[in-house]
Amino acid sequence: MKLPQFYVDDIIERALKEDINYLDVSSDYLLPEDQRNEAYFVAKADGVLCGLDVALRTFELLDDSFSAKIYKHDGEKIAAGDVIAEFSGKTVLLLKGERTALNLLQHMSGIATATARAVELVRGTNAQITDTRKTLPGMRALQKYAVVCGGGKNHRFNLSDGAMLKDNHIDAGGGIAKTVAALRGKLGHMVKIEVETRDLDEVHEAVQAGADIIMLDNMPNDEMREAVQIIGGRAKTEASGGITLENLAEVAKTGVDIISLGALTHSVHAFDISMKMKK
Repeated sequence: MKLPQFYVDDIIERALKEDINYLDVSSDYLLPEDQRNEAYFVAKADGVLCGLDVALRTFELLDDSFSAKIYKHDGEKIAAGDVIAEFSGKTVLLLKGERTALNLLQHMSGIATATARAVELVRGTNAQITDTRKTLPGMRALQKYAVVCGGGKNHRFNLSDGAMLKDNHIDAGGGIAKTVAALRGKLGHMVKIEVETRDLDEVHEAVQAGADIIMLDNMPNDEMREAVQIIGGRAKTEASGGITLENLAEVAKTGVDIISLGALTHSVHAFDISMKMKK
């Protein structure tokens, strides 16, 4: 998965403008413009790396003399104490870019690490781990890229990727059968329909309506297991709502095809990585 450089650069530039503004009163007043230093990124915990190219690009945008040696790559496991990359550039610009680079690197590595844990917990079952649209504004592609680095898969990137009929759509549209039929008459052949269901009666309705994917929303495990049997392979099944790393393995054992976790992106812990300046 390769993100467009213009997209990544836009995120970085907006973050730099927010942080640097027009002056760094620490570095600009303290250090000469032509001073150079070497620095490195070091892992402070065990996990999965993601966002290194994005972090290094932060310095490239600030300093055309910046150069780096990369020792670890996105998607690789890293351990506490691992040196991820070494780099050199103008000291003032390394200091100005440090926080922005680390914010992106730590956040994306946190997502990749959490995703890898989730993927490991469902290993040996039918379930695939996916993200959701519960992402930070402007950061969606970076966050979804991080999920892929952790071994997960992406749900919809945006509302045009697929039709998902959630409870409010169904209630406003007059029920499952009516809303699915109305959409079928207008959607192109490439667009699938997913229907959110709240109980087994709605599961039966979604099957009869010909939904491509049926979401089992906040259902107890026993009920989800029964729903999977009712659907019987006629649609993909997705578990969602109230799922944590603590109950994830049991949810996977119900036989669902997909488990979507909003927590992978909306409340993940930053992965501990430091930037150290060589003396």
